[in-house]
Amino acid sequence: MTNQNLLLEELTWPEVGQAIEGGFTTVLVAVGAVEQHGPHLPLLVDAARGDRLALEVARRLGQSLVAPTIRVGCSEHHMGFPGTLSLRRQTLEAICMDYAVSLSRHGFTRVCFLPSHGGNFGPLAEMLADLRAAVAPNCQVDAYTDLMGFMKYWQDAVKAEAPELVGRVGGHADISESSEMLCIRPDLVREDRAVEGHVAEFDDALAQRIFRDGLRSVTPNGVLGDARGMSEAIGERCIANAADGMAAALSEQS
Repeated sequence: MTNQNLLLEELTWPEVGQAIEGGFTTVLVAVGAVEQHGPHLPLLVDAARGDRLALEVARRLGQSLVAPTIRVGCSEHHMGFPGTLSLRRQTLEAICMDYAVSLSRHGFTRVCFLPSHGGNFGPLAEMLADLRAAVAPNCQVDAYTDLMGFMKYWQDAVKAEAPELVGRVGGHADISESSEMLCIRPDLVREDRAVEGHVAEFDDALAQRIFRDGLRSVTPNGVLGDARGMSEAIGERCIANAADGMAAALSEQS
């Protein structure tokens, strides 16, 4: 089963049944966003990153499949920029609940939600108890909800690959996220438009200000950090660090 396709939506129903019987009873669900990512990245960044991240975490956990990414998330704080789509928290919970219930009915015994967008970490943490109550008794629902811990994965990756650029990690459309997109969808990265945004440590206070007042109140160009200096090497390191960390956290929850 080592070379098995792990993408649930690309399998036939008999193949899904065989996978479950063969012990593939965990499903990873990325929860992304369609929102602005500065002047140099497309709106689909968090959805595309979610596709890659969920697959990498599934490979690390083993015996896991990857459900289709929930592409739109809670992005009200980005609505000051044209093109952003945002779900209400109740809408996102309803979608996550329907995913979890559907998967548990087929015999999956664990559903893990992985946010690939900062605005989804809090809502996932808040809805987790209700998701767990909605599924079959033999099904476990978990989520990675440590936003600041995720930020450290990026900081450590840039520090290891290009220590002189670690100050450019800011949390949104920055050197780390832009570098990841060079690995995932390089055709959509406008490197010549990469700019500096609001450069400051991403902490709880900044996060709360952004969620309360909107990202545009902090950064007119939509960037937190600095996108300049992006590279595929940094991107691969960021992806690996995040996948390693999230897989380890989920393993501790099991």
